Amino acid sequence: MKRTLALGGVAAGLLASALVTQPANAAGDVASDPLASTGIQAKNVAAFWLAENAANLIAATPYDVETQVVSKHVSTGGPTADTKPGVVPAIGDEKKTTSTSKNVNLPKTTGKVFFADGFENKGTFWNPKWVAKNPHWCTATSVQSNYRNLVATAGSCVYNTETNSATMNYWVFVPGYYQGKTPWGVYVGKQAFTHYDYDVYEDGDRNYAFVTVYNGLTLNGPDQSAPVSKVEVTEAEYKTYWKNSGRLLLAGAEKDAANKWHFYIWKFKDAGRLGDNVGGQGFAYNQKVGQNVYVFGYPSGSHPDGNHAYTGKTLKWSYGKTFAAKASAIKAEELIGVKSSFTGEGALGSAWIAQYKNTRRLGYLNGVTIGVSDTDGNKRYDTSVSPYFDGETYGVYKAAANLWTGSIA
Repeated sequence: MKRTLALGGVAAGLLASALVTQPANAAGDVASDPLASTGIQAKNVAAFWLAENAANLIAATPYDVETQVVSKHVSTGGPTADTKPGVVPAIGDEKKTTSTSKNVNLPKTTGKVFFADGFENKGTFWNPKWVAKNPHWCTATSVQSNYRNLVATAGSCVYNTETNSATMNYWVFVPGYYQGKTPWGVYVGKQAFTHYDYDVYEDGDRNYAFVTVYNGLTLNGPDQSAPVSKVEVTEAEYKTYWKNSGRLLLAGAEKDAANKWHFYIWKFKDAGRLGDNVGGQGFAYNQKVGQNVYVFGYPSGSHPDGNHAYTGKTLKWSYGKTFAAKASAIKAEELIGVKSSFTGEGALGSAWIAQYKNTRRLGYLNGVTIGVSDTDGNKRYDTSVSPYFDGETYGVYKAAANLWTGSIA
């Protein structure tokens, strides 16, 4: 049995029909895991990344798990749509018409996700200096959702396939990140969603994830140079922070001249909802293979011949037509590929945007980079690959897109 629903407000001439046929068992394909379940936990995560003038963000390196894959261009077979094609319009494009431009204006929606194995105190008990253990980053993008609070990236940038623990730790999204600057704040992940087959079997055809994030947080300005503000609280409130964070970073205590204790916590500022600040790409699935897409990401690292073509510091783009592909080494038989010179490190999670409108910097998310390949053996990467977004992908997206998170400042 199938359920049919109509998505309102889709302009004429877009990717495909707004009439969506959704598999009735889509909910059974969804796996979900918590990241930061409470406001105090989330503020603690943000504090670790923003402390010491964002030193831990700056120290992070591109994540390179399974970035190099041996992929094959498939001339027959390949991914097939499991239901009718469908699209969800981008934030602000619900009632817009399409437009074209010759220039490529980079999207505000794209940024980096950061995660780490933990933090070590390199200072003292009363003057801590928390240093991240194995901090890494991937590319990610803001995507349309009911509460404008959703991030899309590769599943391997959220779920820990190296240690088989559930998810990455201390997960945050920073749109527009550049060398320690957080122009629209830091967005702490609350809950992660992926396909059941990726969560359990690490199926490469399902290597994608959607993460709900809290409202953004700022601590001491977008360039992290201002002093950290503190607010005095009661001893009971202080103990609550201590109990729930397990660190002295968010809260502290000091005596005044009269030998009286005063308790304080760090004062964050609410930066607002992600989608309100940077927008959110639309979402497209069950699209015909062979359409043109832009790929936006932060490639880093080198080609197999040692050439360092990208630094990972600035957002880059490539453009091409999708084709069917497969990569058996990562259990992926129904991928799509695109010709691209992106190197693998840092490019994981790069957004594949169809029908990108340069004037509005919006389009439809139709893939995420999960690996790169040197298909002709000349020691230069020439292809990026992504899972094919089908009705089951839409089911995972929809499960995440309807959840509220809110402010934690």
